[in-house]
Formats: sequence, C-alpha cells, structure tokens
Amino acid sequence: METRPKIKLALSPLDKGLELKSKVLLFLMWLLAVYTFIQMPDIIPTHFNSAGQPDKFGNKWTSLILPVIATLIFLGLTKLNHYPHLFNYMRKITEENAKEQYTLGTRILRFSKLAIMLIFSMIILYTYLIALGFSTGIGVLFLPLTFGLLLIPAIFIVIQSLAAKKK
Repeated sequence: METRPKIKLALSPLDKGLELKSKVLLFLMWLLAVYTFIQMPDIIPTHFNSAGQPDKFGNKWTSLILPVIATLIFLGLTKLNHYPHLFNYMRKITEENAKEQYTLGTRILRFSKLAIMLIFSMIILYTYLIALGFSTGIGVLFLPLTFGLLLIPAIFIVIQSLAAKKK
C-alpha cells in the first residue's frame, strides 16, 4: 500500500467560510424543522417524484428524519476531512503535491457538506409549504438544482486538480 504524507492543513478563508456556512445552515435547518413540525398537520408529504410532486404521504414525525440524517452527514464529512491522506486522488500523492491535493480533496467535501445542508433545508421548507397548502410541489427544477449543487463544485475541483498536475 502506498504511504502518503500526513499533514495538518491550515484552513484558507474560503474553507473557513464554507465550514461556517454549513454550521449555520445546519442550525437553521434544525430551527426550521422544529418550527415546521409544530405547525404542520399530522399527514405530510414524505416523498417527491422526479417532477417535484408529492407521491407519498406519512406522519409528520417523519419530517424530523431529514435534520437527523443531515446532522449525521455533517458530522461524518467533518470527521472524514481530518484524514485527507485516505482519499482517492487522480494522481500519485508526493511530499511536493500533498498539501495542494489534500486542500482540493477536503474542499470538495466542504462544498458537498454545504450543498447537502442547503438541499435538506429546501426539502424541509417545501414539505412545510405543501403540507399547509401554500405550494403544490417542490418544482421540476429541484432535481437539476440538486445535481448542479453537488456536481458543479466537484467538476471544478477535478479541473483544478488536473491543472495542478501540469505544473
């Protein structure tokens, strides 16, 4: 097995901002979830089809599953970010490129964490709006938006990593 350098990364202002925004969004998600739980009727939408229309309904207690899952994802990605030497990379990691590659690897997890917090918050909000009759669905653009929020930063990081390879 390849031995990679283990280094402690200093967070850039961008990385600090991503972490802070993710923490704030997670906190706001919990506030939103508790508020909407109190306000919602007993039966709420629990699943949406690809067109953004609710296609399954269930007990309002299920609305608390999303913030729990989001919290577990948040904690898992935060912990995983402490071990960038274990990630998969598109190039061989050396002492010379480790800091740059590890920074890019951890940054994609930070972008993903922020995107997931935003997506889950939107689902909670739309579930609430639909349950109270203010909306009929989450919208046909929700699925492409979700893919964009998750894939665009990943593509950008891959391009940066490949550009670093040419240096």
